[in-house]
Amino acid sequence: MQSILRLGSLAVLLAASVAQAQTPAPAVRTEKNMSLALANQIAAEAVAACAANGYNVAATVVDRAGTVRAVQRADNAGPHTLASSERKAWTSASAKSPTQAMMEGSQKNPGGANLVYLPGMLLLGGGVPVKSGNEVIGAVGVGGAPGGHLDEQCANAAIEKVKGLL
Repeated sequence: MQSILRLGSLAVLLAASVAQAQTPAPAVRTEKNMSLALANQIAAEAVAACAANGYNVAATVVDRAGTVRAVQRADNAGPHTLASSERKAWTSASAKSPTQAMMEGSQKNPGGANLVYLPGMLLLGGGVPVKSGNEVIGAVGVGGAPGGHLDEQCANAAIEKVKGLL
């Protein structure tokens, strides 16, 4: 009798899990996204981190869709830093990966080198995803330091400063 009850319970659990697996995904999704206040804080922290090292940069923060949320440019940063910071942020948000790692990967993998031909992609260091838990909610891009690895350090420093808000 107990084995029949166990088999019956197992059959009910199996049927429930099959039904759950066949249930379509909800039509409306819930996603985390960053506020304007957070985006502004990240941009300001990135510019400040680079300024502390003597680098005049621009920082752009985009949301999870790659849409610009905040931009700051240091007083003596060149005009080209705006475009590079925005493209780095967009690339990082799109790929959910740091642009420095993408650049290095494309140099080692000839197939990955083709990413530079996608409109809007910029494979230079300085773009870093912003995560809330394991979910990418946007990215910050920094441009203008004498090397992408230095831009990335400033972006990481900014994210570190706000990690308690994520």
